[in-house]
Amino acid sequence: MTPLLVALGAAVGAPLRYLAGHWLDGRFPWGTLLVNVVGSFLLGLFSGLSLGEHALALLGTGFCGGFTTYSAFAVRTHARGWAGGTAYAVATVPVALAACALGWWLAQA
Repeated sequence: MTPLLVALGAAVGAPLRYLAGHWLDGRFPWGTLLVNVVGSFLLGLFSGLSLGEHALALLGTGFCGGFTTYSAFAVRTHARGWAGGTAYAVATVPVALAACALGWWLAQA
């Protein structure tokens, strides 16, 4: 049952990630940044809600895992060159971590 829930969540998250990148990535990878920050927020929220095993498999591992994208983040970072890629990574990582913490904090409130 759990692998099916993960696959179902990913089947929703991955196309949304693709569409965000397709529509928003241009000279700056806004779509990749958006999905990683929103996905981090949602994962923090889901974790803070202490969801059961099946709900976390569907929403956390499946949806957030399919929605967020480390591979596209790495490619976009590399493509921007040393200075631009470093700036993009330094901007993305703290914002995504803060979004995750905010989601967790809101779930606990």
